[in-house]
Amino acid sequence: MKSGVITDTGPLVAYLSERDTYHVWSSNQLEQIGLPLLTCEAVLTEACFLVNRNGGDAEDLINMLNQGWLSIPFSLLHESKVVGELMRKYANVPMSLADACLLRMTELLPDSQLLTLDRDFYIYRKYGKEAVPVIMPDKIKRL
Repeated sequence: MKSGVITDTGPLVAYLSERDTYHVWSSNQLEQIGLPLLTCEAVLTEACFLVNRNGGDAEDLINMLNQGWLSIPFSLLHESKVVGELMRKYANVPMSLADACLLRMTELLPDSQLLTLDRDFYIYRKYGKEAVPVIMPDKIKRL
């Protein structure tokens, strides 16, 4: 897998939703970050659901994938054992499937950063001990 910026659900939903609190921040980040953004199917599933629920068009996410804005270098089939272990380890948070996949991606791509709006990534640890390098709005960091 190629290192780069891995994206979580929140920034994708915010980017596609002009009314979202973090729309401008997400748009600015996408302009600054080189494409493609890396992600996983679980994130796209969550994002499609949330974009539809917010009155947007989930097909925009599929178009982002088809146009090369997003890349899915992660295989849950190959990483399911580790992903399951992560979900058990962080069950008290609780950790979603998407978060477990993203955390695993940060382990597989050691020089990557995670674009997220989710403070839980301050709790999660790569390899059980290393902080996850995140790109997150300052407003969320201070909460």
